[in-house]
Amino acid sequence: MQAKPLTIAVIEAEHQALAAMLHSVPLLLAEWRRQQAMPAAADFARLRAMLFYIDEFPAKLHHPKESQLLFPKLRARAPDIRDLLDRLDEDHLRGERAVRDLEHALLAFEMMGEPRRAAFEQMCERYVRAYLNHMQTEERELLPLALQVFSADDWLDLDEAFAANRDPLTGHAPEEAYRSLFQKVLGTAPAL
Repeated sequence: MQAKPLTIAVIEAEHQALAAMLHSVPLLLAEWRRQQAMPAAADFARLRAMLFYIDEFPAKLHHPKESQLLFPKLRARAPDIRDLLDRLDEDHLRGERAVRDLEHALLAFEMMGEPRRAAFEQMCERYVRAYLNHMQTEERELLPLALQVFSADDWLDLDEAFAANRDPLTGHAPEEAYRSLFQKVLGTAPAL
């Protein structure tokens, strides 16, 4: 059996790290509800670090690799899935806006208190569900198709690009500028 292309291994590892982060958000919110009190400043800082990670790394590293490298190759090799690729590209764009809206809703909850909790939690639930569904679609539909239609040369080009910038939550050292963020994220996220 042929080895899995590095591109697919990187995408799956990044999806796994992101899924762990996404699953941690509702766990943290459930913990806050069990305490039946307004979360402390440190609790908000924990969640802000998690949301900042979701905004910073997938949107700036993971999604561009997919939208600018993987998806165009799939469009060329499998034109019948253009609608799906367009939808996934739109998900990437909507997701960038959605996470910023979520960060704003968290700030509103922190500043305005309990009256803003339910709206924030509902927004979190929708965001997490949509993001997990998006990643499942890529893994169930796109990656198996890529294995069928890409040539060895396609994989060489993609593997080189996907190896160049990898998410620190997948075991790669963060850039110095992000070291503090990852210490906060790894040190505080319940499911990581």
